[in-house]
Amino acid sequence: MTTQRRRRGNLFSGFLRRCLALAQSRRSTHQATTPLADAITQSAWPAQVDPLDANVVLRALNAISQGVLIAGPDGLILSANQTFTRMTGYTLRDVLGRTCSMLQGPKTDPQTVARIRDAMAKEITFSGDLINYRKDGEWFWNSLIINPVHDEGGQLTHFIGILRDVTARKAAEAAHAASEQRYRHLIEHIPAGVVVHDATSAILLANSAAATLLGLSIEQLRGREAIDPYWHFTHEDGTPLPRDAFPVSRVLSSRQAIRNYVVGIVTHQDAPCVWVICNGYPVFNEQGELTEVVVSFVDFTELKQAEQALQKSEERLRLVLHGSNDAPWDRDLATDTVYYSPRWWEMIGYAIDEQPVTSQLWLSLIHPDDVANVTATFNQVLADSSVNAYEIEFRFKHRAGHDVPVLSRAFVLRDDTGRAIRVSGTNTDLTERKRTEQRIHQLAFYDGLTNLPNRRLLTEQLRLALANNVRNQEQGALLFIDLDNFKTLNDTLGHEMGDQLLAQVANRLRQSVREVDVVARLGGDEFVVMLENLSPNTDAAAIEAEVIGQRILTHLGAPYTLMDREYISTPSIGITLFDDHANGVDGLLKQADLAMYQAKAAGRNTLRFFDASMQAAVDQRVAMEHDLRDGLHRNELILHYQPQVNEFGQIIGAEGLVRWMHPERGLVSPGAFIPLAESTGLILPLGNWVLQLACHQLVAWAADPALEKLTLAVNVSAQQFHTPDFVDQVVAILDRTGANPARLKLELTESLLAENIDDIIAKMSALKHLGVGFSLDDFGTGYSSLSYLKRLPLDQLKIDQSFVRDVLTDPNDATIARIIITLAAELGLVVIAEGVETEGQRQFLNTHGCLAYQGYLFSKPVSAQSFESLFRQERPAAVR
Repeated sequence: MTTQRRRRGNLFSGFLRRCLALAQSRRSTHQATTPLADAITQSAWPAQVDPLDANVVLRALNAISQGVLIAGPDGLILSANQTFTRMTGYTLRDVLGRTCSMLQGPKTDPQTVARIRDAMAKEITFSGDLINYRKDGEWFWNSLIINPVHDEGGQLTHFIGILRDVTARKAAEAAHAASEQRYRHLIEHIPAGVVVHDATSAILLANSAAATLLGLSIEQLRGREAIDPYWHFTHEDGTPLPRDAFPVSRVLSSRQAIRNYVVGIVTHQDAPCVWVICNGYPVFNEQGELTEVVVSFVDFTELKQAEQALQKSEERLRLVLHGSNDAPWDRDLATDTVYYSPRWWEMIGYAIDEQPVTSQLWLSLIHPDDVANVTATFNQVLADSSVNAYEIEFRFKHRAGHDVPVLSRAFVLRDDTGRAIRVSGTNTDLTERKRTEQRIHQLAFYDGLTNLPNRRLLTEQLRLALANNVRNQEQGALLFIDLDNFKTLNDTLGHEMGDQLLAQVANRLRQSVREVDVVARLGGDEFVVMLENLSPNTDAAAIEAEVIGQRILTHLGAPYTLMDREYISTPSIGITLFDDHANGVDGLLKQADLAMYQAKAAGRNTLRFFDASMQAAVDQRVAMEHDLRDGLHRNELILHYQPQVNEFGQIIGAEGLVRWMHPERGLVSPGAFIPLAESTGLILPLGNWVLQLACHQLVAWAADPALEKLTLAVNVSAQQFHTPDFVDQVVAILDRTGANPARLKLELTESLLAENIDDIIAKMSALKHLGVGFSLDDFGTGYSSLSYLKRLPLDQLKIDQSFVRDVLTDPNDATIARIIITLAAELGLVVIAEGVETEGQRQFLNTHGCLAYQGYLFSKPVSAQSFESLFRQERPAAVR
């Protein structure tokens, strides 16, 4: 039976294809289009096919609930079933020979139409939804499937389209989407966090407010479990909330709602705690199964903080009422009764109610000088209905006799008419605050050692004095006092002895001046005396100032006793007069300071007045400093080279000496600008420049076989050497220039050895390891410990020119020169003498073992070109 049905099906399939071919041939010959039923009935039915089977197929197509269209390979409709005609309102004859575009309208999606055409062109199945239009113009949603049909040879014969009206489903989906949107819109605008969990506590849905409270985005929240360790929930007392006490956990376990559950949420370690009120509700399905839990959070952090602040305020109030520094009091103006707290009585030294308690008691205990002000303030506040609070400072008289400063704060209670009916307040004991303020003032404006005004207070008093002098047409004077050789005292006897001397000097200064005069300590051993109310006549004012200055010289020059030892100290004093000083306080202090240095230069233990020439010298120095800075940038400085020769007069090296060719001043002496560079810090960039230029010169000499063995010495200042990165600077210059370290010699002065000898040795050793040589310059003019000298990795000692100059005429200089030569030999060091100007000096030095020389006898410092020319001579002119 099955075989027979399969045979019939095959016969019918072939018959259907013949009918389709017949319909297409009639259309191609312009005959009237014949429906599929007509084609079936009019065509020659195969003898092998039972006509009943064809009728069954036709009835089946018309009976199904989906619309069916059959179209040829060109897309023209060949037939349709009755469901299609009912669905669209088109008759069969309306659609035969037409395309499906007749069903399209304004709302039909062009992209879906394009997909249909693409699928038919590719002969593949299409499935999708689109809007179609009925014959009466009404649109409907159509769920469409189009299948291509091929013959046994794979040739496309037709398309079969299945249509289903899904308008109702689409409407339901749209309604659901709208409902969902309204739901989401609703929870997004609820002023609370909302989280929906599933039955395992995983988050299904959350709104933005919940995301903000929980510290994650909505996407990050979705799928997380409520017991995720990311969150830390706390009780109101701050203790951690166990996981089974989490809001969602409680609802899941109890299957009951929770309401007004207060918890704290901490999202990460550094985040502040957010306090929320939680409500949770279980959701059950029709079978009574718990499917979801909805939890809402309301942030009430600000209220919680306000509550905590109120609790602290209440605690503070309890402290006030139970023995704090504040003393509460209350006065009922209607009954004229008062209350004084125990602390109020304690503050003034009385037992409770020891005095008769009246409304006037407090006035009788106030300092007499404060009564009038306190009474006037109190009465004025009571009379002014717009004032509800006040505060005032005054002094109570303590039972022991001393004053008690207090700050009284009070609030006024008024009736409906504005009349004061009650006053309540507290008195705060300001004794400790006043002491603290006094200590702060003392520390801020007075010197701790001498108890004299410091620079800050002197500046203020001097500013007031300048204003008073203008107003009163008077003169004043400023005396700048510096102790002579004070550093020696500190270095030899210690700072404790120095402090004793400073304290005694301060006392003597107070005794040396008038009571109206100001004595101040600026710091160290520097003191200032300010004299006011001097004569308006300049000469007379100068005489008055000099008299006081001489008195100070006498008093400070008398012997001191320091730890049972007698000690003599003298001052140097600079004086400047002032009336309406145009340069202000700083300018006045500078003038007095300059005058003091003139007193030092005059031999010390004396005084000098400021005059204009001092200021001119300062101005000139400032101008030179400015020019020197510019000169470094403009490459105005150059390096000259003074030959160093051996015992045979042959040049073995040179010393690089910096020169400044100023465009206006001409050649400036190193003695003029080197000290300036050292005092202003310019010695650092200057020394760096000299070192770099010297290394470039060594590289140039190294390229000439005749000059390649020459050494070049450069001076290094103490400031430059003591910079922490000095070794790195030298190494960087050597690397950058390519100079041979073995041809570079650094000349150090004895003053450099005065401090931090271990650091000096470490730096010298580091450079010595690279091959750099070291010479100790000006040896014998300073102070060098022999124990330090033998530790230093030196190569050479240099006899200072001050000894060489008089070596033939001064036995002491000759002895010193011989000792230096001997010492160098004992230490295994080369010795060289500088400042050799005569043949006699050279011979003396040669006789005693000094075999290297430098000085005008051989050549003055010359340019690099002149130096090379000098070297190329057979021997220096002085030797010839």
